[in-house]
Amino acid sequence: MSFVDGLLLTLVNTVACLMLPKLLSVILADKTKSEVATQPVPSSEIS
Repeated sequence: MSFVDGLLLTLVNTVACLMLPKLLSVILADKTKSEVATQPVPSSEIS
């Protein structure tokens, strides 16, 4: 593997490590919000 290949692989890996956690948190937060919104609210919490 040449120096340029190693540098490119390092840059791709860096971008993936920085972006994937943010992307996963956005996706999972949207899923959690929709699940919470569809659950009925107990009458004890309304009063």
